[in-house]
Amino acid sequence: MTYDIAALRSLFPALAAGTVHFDGPGGTQTPQPVIDAIADALAHPLSNRGQYSLGERNAETVVTGARRAVADLLGADPAGVVFGRSATQLTYDLARTLAASWAPGDEVVVTRLDHDANVRPWVQAAQRAGATVRWADFDPATGELTADDIRAVLSARTRLVAVTAASNLIGTRPPVAEICRLAHEAGALAHVDGVHYTAHTLVDLPALGADFFVCSPYKFLGPHHGVLAARPALLETLHPDKLLPSSNAVPERFELGTLPYELLAGTRAAVDFLAGLDPDATGTRRERLAASFAALGVHETTLRTQLEKELAALPGVTVHSRAADHTPTLLLTFAHHDTTDAYRFLAARDIHAPSSHFYAVETSRHLGLGDTGGLRIGLAPYNDARDVDRLLAALAEFLEQ
Repeated sequence: MTYDIAALRSLFPALAAGTVHFDGPGGTQTPQPVIDAIADALAHPLSNRGQYSLGERNAETVVTGARRAVADLLGADPAGVVFGRSATQLTYDLARTLAASWAPGDEVVVTRLDHDANVRPWVQAAQRAGATVRWADFDPATGELTADDIRAVLSARTRLVAVTAASNLIGTRPPVAEICRLAHEAGALAHVDGVHYTAHTLVDLPALGADFFVCSPYKFLGPHHGVLAARPALLETLHPDKLLPSSNAVPERFELGTLPYELLAGTRAAVDFLAGLDPDATGTRRERLAASFAALGVHETTLRTQLEKELAALPGVTVHSRAADHTPTLLLTFAHHDTTDAYRFLAARDIHAPSSHFYAVETSRHLGLGDTGGLRIGLAPYNDARDVDRLLAALAEFLEQ
């Protein structure tokens, strides 16, 4: 297993500006192969998808290639991969479609660990249908959301359970496979927000048991758009609002308007880039992804351990990322300093670690942080030990003020 961080960093043009980026959970920087793939798609003939003209064939090749790449990344069926503007948009569209069959007395489960994109669409859809929303709380002292927390709010009337695979605010990775199993035993569907999870863990949809899974390529080195993955047979049972002449085939019936071909080309390149994080890996793309995510996990755990150890030695620092299983994402608050001031102090020193609730507003409130949140430090594949050293030195300087 190999992880050559120096070689990897050389492939990210944005890093030449000298800024240290700890904002990976909000969106990663872009490697040159992804940039090239986007430019290459735009530099060649493109038309609406078809089979006759070169532009039509190019568009078709881009779309099918992106579906196969995302399917390899998620362990999904390419015929169940849906592309959209964002994970938020895809979740709203799905919520409206599913809620058409809900009625008063039905129940929907959401959690306080989730980004609002996996909360509000379901809450609003339930309200319109007259269904009841039931909330699963996590333990604010540990950051843990357990299967028992979900079990406590399930009933025979539960129609859907919406849960994150990893908190974008504090990194907690709840036991999603067990939660999905419980949802299915109750006769409900399981919708999993994998936006933060997919950047750090190789997704195995069959093992997770999620009926619907959303993620965002720009969180894993790709361009800005969203992905929803589901079993094609399940998608066949759903009938979203669509234009009369647009395709009724799955997954196209869920994709409104012309797809952004250049972004899909970039997404395929991002998956291929991830598959090469371990340059010694061989085999299929899925096998190379497994080896590369294993190497990435070792790299990120090493840096996270260094961060956690040295942050514990700084006075007045509280780390809210405490779950036994969590991503390399840490949320900090300070006893005598405002986190927004820390954000500005770091930015003035070319260190980007923003402060916010990052749309996980229910999580922030449940932690007792209100709508303010905290300073988030999120690692990405291109971070190295020097980045961590710069951050820790700057934070120590800030706290001495």
